[in-house]
Formats: sequence, C-alpha cells, structure tokens
Amino acid sequence: MIKTDKLVFEYEKQDDDGRVIGVSRAIDEVDLEVKPGQFVAILGHNGSGKSTLAKHMNAILVPTDGTMWVDGKDTRKEDNIWDVRQSAGMVFQNPDNQIIGCVVEEDVGFGPENLGVPTEEIWQRVEESLRAVGMIEYREHSPNKLSGGQKQRVAIAGVMAMRPKCIVLDEPTAMLDPVGRREVLRSIQELRKREHITVILITHYMEEVVDADKVIVMDHGHIVMQGTPKEVFSQVDELKKYRLDVPQVTLLADELRKRGLDIPKGILRKEELVNLLCQ
Repeated sequence: MIKTDKLVFEYEKQDDDGRVIGVSRAIDEVDLEVKPGQFVAILGHNGSGKSTLAKHMNAILVPTDGTMWVDGKDTRKEDNIWDVRQSAGMVFQNPDNQIIGCVVEEDVGFGPENLGVPTEEIWQRVEESLRAVGMIEYREHSPNKLSGGQKQRVAIAGVMAMRPKCIVLDEPTAMLDPVGRREVLRSIQELRKREHITVILITHYMEEVVDADKVIVMDHGHIVMQGTPKEVFSQVDELKKYRLDVPQVTLLADELRKRGLDIPKGILRKEELVNLLCQ
C-alpha cells in the first residue's frame, strides 16, 4: 500500500529577514513498507520527521530525493496526484482545519461531491460513513456544537466517504480528552475491521499503539526501531534514549523484572500483568 525507497525531504532554513541560511533534512533516506490492511503506528518526539513522512503519503509533500509509492503510484508524477489522494485519505490533528460544512452531513458529503460521485450515491456514502463512526444521530447538527471527539469522528467520516484504501491519521487525538481519545480510537479500529482498510497512525500516546501490527520509531528523520508492539516496547531503555514514554503497565513490569520477579519483556496490557502476578 505504501512503499518508500531512500526517501529524502529537505527544506530551506531562513533567518528573520527571509534569507536562506542553510538546508535542513527532515527525512533522511527512509525505507518503509506498509502492506494492505495493516495497522501501522509511527512514534517519535517533536521534530523526528513523523508528520513530514505522513504528508508524503497523501502527496501534500513530494520527495526531494528517493521515491514514495502509494498504491503502486509514484507521488512525484503529477499525473498520479489525483489517484494518490483518492487512495490515501488524511485526518489531521485539529478537526477544525478539516471541517468546512455548516451541517455534519454536508461536510461528510463534500469529498465525494468533489470526486464527481452521483448525488444518490453521495447520500448513501454519507449515511454509511456516519453510521461507521457512530455519528448518524448528529447528521443534521452543526459541527460547531460538537465535542472535540465528535468533531474528529466527523472528520474521519468525511475521509471514509471518499472510499480510500488507506487512512493516515496525524496525531488525531492530540487535542482530545481521554474520553474523546477512546471514542476516536474505537471508531478507527471498527472501521479497519469492517472495511479492511490500511491505517497509519501517528501519535504521542503509547497506549494507542498496543493493537498495531507494526510500530515504527523515528528520530531525526531516520527509522531507528521497528517491529511488533511487544518487540518495540520490550526495549524500555532504548525507547527512553529516544525521549519516548512506554505504556505505564510496561514500565511497571520492567521495574518489577529488574527487582527479580520472573516477568517476561513486552507486557502491554494491565490484564497480562495482573494474570502473571496472580500466578
């Protein structure tokens, strides 16, 4: 679904007067492969390059060097832009930057309408997408009166209505409270299971990635770690080196193991640790 070959992205650094004072490399020869239907989480501290990488997946940015393929199409070829953006939908951190309609159902229908989908099918897609994210009863509401979590679910419905093969979520829960975060993540997981779409989640919250098929850790434009959640989170000290947290239960299990308890590495859920301790 997504593949890169030595992907590089550079941008010019300017001083206060707008003079170019150098070039900074945000992505540095990244090789990546995401298979159809996978749930891939990308982690990294601020400035690690994860959001820049996400913007390449929707051709918002194009490589300075190397290649990015989305659904087999090279994003640098202008003829492919339309197809790339139909294949990979983008959900941003702030839903207010993505919602443009005065009524929820009109906002969700905006994308398919721009794709030239017939009117009857647009309304069918709107209904299906709103049902999928649990927002059908709000279809005639104003988005301005919704909570942060509800707005983000409307934004996801708007992307879903365009029927992408892949959804890229760039820190979609960063502005939400814990309840809103749970709502959005539950919607994403249900959509993925029902529609068999590829999900790429960029996040700061370690608890959000325990169900991922693959976790990728970035630092200074490089991929520095990758593997299953269990493989990545079993390396607690390595993650701390990259200024990343680990799920609290993983940290507790690691501390208990260091104190001599027979606990395996990579504990991801409270239930796992409780069962081990009770034995």
